[in-house]
Amino acid sequence: MWDKNMLPRVNMFMLWLLFSSWVFSVSATVSYDSKAIIINGRRRILLSGSIHYPRSTPEMWPDLIAKAKEGGLDVIQTYVFWNGHEPSPGKYYFEDRYDLVRFIKLVQQSGLYVHLRIGPYICAEWNFGGFPVWLKYVPGIAFRTDNEPFKAAMQKFTEKIVNMMKAEKLFETQGGPIIMSQIENEFGPVEWEIGAPGKAYTKWAAEMAVGLGTGVPWIMCKQDDAPDPVINTCNGFYCENFTPNAKYKPKMWTENWTGWYTEFGGAVPTRPAEDIAFSVARFIQNGGSFVNYYMYHGGTNFGRTASGLFIATSYDYDAPIDEYGLTREPKWGHLRDLHRAIKLSEPALVSADPAVTSLGSNQEAHVFKSKSGACAAFLANYDTKYSVKVTFGNVQYDLPRWSISILPDCKTAVFNTARLGAQSSQKKMIPVNNAFSWQSYNEESPSADDQDATVNDGLWEQIYVTRDASDYLWYMTDVNIDPNEGFLKSGQDPLLTIWSAGHALHVFINGQLSGTVYGGLENPKLTFSNNVKLRAGINKISLLSVAVGLPNVGTHFETWNAGVLGPVTLKGLNDGTRDLSKQKWSYKIGLKGEALSLHTVTGSSSVEWVEGSLLVKKQPMTWYKTTFNAPGGNEPLALDMSNMGKGQIWINGQSIGRHWPGYIARGGCGACDYAGTYSDKKCRTNCGEPSQRWYHVPRSWLNPSGNLLVVFEEWGGDPSGIALVKRTTGSVCSDIFEGQPTMMNWGMLSSGRINRPKAHLWCPPGQKISEIKFASYGMPEGTCGSFREGSCHAHKSYDAFQKNCIGKQSCSVTVAPEVFGGDPCPDSMKKLSVEAACS
Repeated sequence: MWDKNMLPRVNMFMLWLLFSSWVFSVSATVSYDSKAIIINGRRRILLSGSIHYPRSTPEMWPDLIAKAKEGGLDVIQTYVFWNGHEPSPGKYYFEDRYDLVRFIKLVQQSGLYVHLRIGPYICAEWNFGGFPVWLKYVPGIAFRTDNEPFKAAMQKFTEKIVNMMKAEKLFETQGGPIIMSQIENEFGPVEWEIGAPGKAYTKWAAEMAVGLGTGVPWIMCKQDDAPDPVINTCNGFYCENFTPNAKYKPKMWTENWTGWYTEFGGAVPTRPAEDIAFSVARFIQNGGSFVNYYMYHGGTNFGRTASGLFIATSYDYDAPIDEYGLTREPKWGHLRDLHRAIKLSEPALVSADPAVTSLGSNQEAHVFKSKSGACAAFLANYDTKYSVKVTFGNVQYDLPRWSISILPDCKTAVFNTARLGAQSSQKKMIPVNNAFSWQSYNEESPSADDQDATVNDGLWEQIYVTRDASDYLWYMTDVNIDPNEGFLKSGQDPLLTIWSAGHALHVFINGQLSGTVYGGLENPKLTFSNNVKLRAGINKISLLSVAVGLPNVGTHFETWNAGVLGPVTLKGLNDGTRDLSKQKWSYKIGLKGEALSLHTVTGSSSVEWVEGSLLVKKQPMTWYKTTFNAPGGNEPLALDMSNMGKGQIWINGQSIGRHWPGYIARGGCGACDYAGTYSDKKCRTNCGEPSQRWYHVPRSWLNPSGNLLVVFEEWGGDPSGIALVKRTTGSVCSDIFEGQPTMMNWGMLSSGRINRPKAHLWCPPGQKISEIKFASYGMPEGTCGSFREGSCHAHKSYDAFQKNCIGKQSCSVTVAPEVFGGDPCPDSMKKLSVEAACS
């Protein structure tokens, strides 16, 4: 029945419905202008961090995301890993570490946004740059160019991911957390090299992505000609001078490299927290509005996911959260403090362009003033040698060298990039188990007569044969030596020379190891050239070629080769040099132990192992196994593999990754000064030591008891030296200057109170401060773990810490002369350095 009195109510309902739909659309929009990404109608300064879901375990994800949020991030950025999700054509996998939807929903539950870098080329030091190996063998394909087979496969996977996100309502316009997506990845340098086909491919990729209708912006990084409406963005250690390709696009930095990757055979790169903070502040003061830390948590290249070419199993990257999920201090805390200062400045930053004025020969101020009265200033000193005092707004400010101070109200300095208010810490690895009880099994050399061996005339490329199913490929051939050969009498053994495209090679003559050679990241190719013992009659030559990941970067890297491509020659015979390259070769993929699945409980029971006095040590091609119980506590765990050479590790059937502690880090390691332009060759560590000694064991992979640990050792090592260790905080440090800017300054000046900085110390939960290892107020020198007294030292430096800190989980001490018995050196800039043991 119709009631005319209902009309006003119906009209009101319609208005409410229209208003509600308008509110919903406003509350779920993402756009951009020249200043910033705009979310729900509001410009945002967005601070982001890369966390790659397959490089940690699902059990670690909530804590990693929580630490990112606590560290002041707004966004989690991740690649999508095509080869993990589609290991064979049309067969998809989205479980366990590859449960992308679960990861994104956890980010959403934490209240953070997501930047989804679909690629699907990702680089990332990930095997084959994220491409599935089967893609290489699609007829007529050429990667990342105007090639129809490639574009069809790329579009199919991109659509698969976008449709999955839409089905789960994960884009911001659907009420989800994804505020932007990336298509392709760092293609600009490749496009420049290949020309017109590259330009056509760029245009196609952008149009394809935008046509998917996600409702959020798309970006292309390192792509100066990104077509509208796609935003081009910057990657690098510094991006302050980057400008987008149109005035109406925001200035965005998708990869601020927090360190660098570790390569087997290379020193371990680190990047000072002061320099990262300086790079971010400099980018923001120059109008930047989106910064992503690559990486914020690097994690682990489990299994055989590490890419080409000698990338280590650890992908720690010197990130603010370390490989094991612990905060790296002071980096994590220093960046947290930076983020607070930037957020206080946000109203002015998103409302105005900076006015730049000179404060000296190498100093300047960037001032942002909005029409509503908001004001923020960044005071910069670019000098790498000298600290200065500058006058700004009739107030004097101390600017350390290579630093920027942030004044969110144009008056109060709350943060300086070179002054660490956050504590530092020293982590240590402590053995947690008794010695393992090992058993061994010798890997048997295959025979050319094996049923699963393939015979061919000449040498085949390795990946063509293995399809990357294993790191290992056997090349086998026979050499017939006439009894009249002169070398049999003279003793001058013939010279066997083998040219290989890489990456490592073990040469066996009649079942005995004759030698091992291996390449490196800069030159994966290798040559074996040794005199070899041969006998009259048939000699068996067996070459075990080893790949160490597939290439991940470079123009048409899908065409790059691995394995023994020859020539293979034998020199010193009666008839001179014999070329073995063209004769019959037999091929066998993988190891016998792999075929038997010796890394699993069932497979390991299929062969006879030996132990005790029969245990094989320091012999190549040996399998080892043991069982152990999970240690108590919740500290992260690792295996100390320093006594081993090269191979692979499994826990309960899951692959920890490749171990290679026998590859000693080369290069230069020296003192690290934060000031001055950073490169990955600066601030390196571990020279003369294994590039990677410890290998992460996720606690979620362990059972309470009876855990199976299996190691395959290629080179030969002593398993009795393998130890399970826990990663703990050994000591914490604070290094605070008098009068340095702190967040406590905010609001205090207006109240007339004077704030003095404090040294804060805290041990992780379950630990307490047990000892003050060092304390000096004056002019102490050194860094956390190696502090020493300087030319000026207050003799009561220890007293306040002994009184306030011993036996407590956390404490703080004001940095002021009266606390330490008076001023030890008047008229000098002083600081306080302290180190406390946690136990």
